[in-house]
Amino acid sequence: MKLILKSNKGEDIDKVLKLYRQKISKSDLIKEVKKHKEYIKPSQNKRNNLIQARYKQFMKYSIY
Repeated sequence: MKLILKSNKGEDIDKVLKLYRQKISKSDLIKEVKKHKEYIKPSQNKRNNLIQARYKQFMKYSIY
């Protein structure tokens, strides 16, 4: 995936970097890179999803 950022001559570099960071956060590029950092077996992925679902149910019905 390419992120193209056009800047005008004489434009402040801080402003350009801010726009770049906003584009990256909107495109979820960082999440995608972290996701592919290591291979997770499908069985481990199912187990992680099950653990997250149990936690959500626990938090939904727990009394504070």
